[in-house]
Amino acid sequence: MVESLSLPKDLVLGSAILTVTGNSDLYIENYKGILLYEDCCILLQTKTCQVQIEGCNLSIDYYNNEDMRISGCIRQIVWK
Repeated sequence: MVESLSLPKDLVLGSAILTVTGNSDLYIENYKGILLYEDCCILLQTKTCQVQIEGCNLSIDYYNNEDMRISGCIRQIVWK
């Protein structure tokens, strides 16, 4: 149905959108909550899964109800 209406999947399904710049910045849209926040691991809940960001010196620079910016040395992103 989404394809037939030509609507963006992220809008209709509420999918998370991750934009990564190099290995130092991550911008995420459509997350639901922060489950774990440590300097080596940040675990986020999205509508459909969990997203785990692993690295060192990780910090959440800002967040609101819709989006978040994470900085630090990002080594791995895992969908659970």
